[in-house]
Amino acid sequence: MDLLHPQLAAFAAVLEEGSFEAAARRLSVTASAVSQRIKALEDRLGQVLVVRQAPCRPTRAGERLLRRVRPMQALEAEALADFLPEDREAAPTRPVVVAVNDDSLDSWFLAAMARLHRQHGYLFDIRVDDQDHTLDLLRNGTALGAITAEANALQGCNVHPLGVMRYRAIASPQFAARHFADGMNAAALARAPMIVFNRKDELQWRYVRRITRARLAPPVHYVPTSTGFVEASALGLGWCLAPESLTGAALRGGRIVLVDPGRSLDVPLYWQHAAVRSSVLQRIGAALREAATEALRL
Repeated sequence: MDLLHPQLAAFAAVLEEGSFEAAARRLSVTASAVSQRIKALEDRLGQVLVVRQAPCRPTRAGERLLRRVRPMQALEAEALADFLPEDREAAPTRPVVVAVNDDSLDSWFLAAMARLHRQHGYLFDIRVDDQDHTLDLLRNGTALGAITAEANALQGCNVHPLGVMRYRAIASPQFAARHFADGMNAAALARAPMIVFNRKDELQWRYVRRITRARLAPPVHYVPTSTGFVEASALGLGWCLAPESLTGAALRGGRIVLVDPGRSLDVPLYWQHAAVRSSVLQRIGAALREAATEALRL
């Protein structure tokens, strides 16, 4: 049962599932019916809302509408749970879309999600991006909430501080001895291979500029996995910044060393979410704050 207008339900389903056919399966209607509902909605609003490609994605107008529809879906699910508890038990919960940075996902975030699933049966659709870019997924309507490095709340959103993720510069003992025998200076950093998560990742570059006040062009490996960062550095691929929560075992085992023991880079993290009176969002926020208290610095 849906309380949302069928046109809005079809619109959200197409963007969540990625195609008209998949949306039709979820809604138990034909793809033609989904297409007609989307076209009728676009006619009503006078704007194209969905880019018809694989996968389907929202236009700018579609993003604005999706930002409104996401909170409505959350409130709809809660209303149905209150008034039709038997349906809540019989039907699967619609996944809550949450954006998170990879380092949090690989360290503390999943503990909060697991607790929420055990206690309330919530399902999650977790989207991963750099902490400087997860907010884009909230801004364009993809996610209902996001772990982000941005302290300023988006329009129509609330923001709550979680704590600080501390990053340390690491490398294998052999790599550190070969490249940083005289410390992490500009000359050494210009030559030493650096490991970067992807082309959105600014952490290493920010660290280099803090040390050298210069824009260097060192050799770069792109390794898009947080846990793989520690392994890549232990194998001598290069140096990198890694969250201290992920480096403990490798440091104790002597597989890596801190190449700049006197310095670190702290990244404050925040939970931003749509500003609606939703018990689901309140519970998610509480679980995130509890998990972050145990894993992050205050």
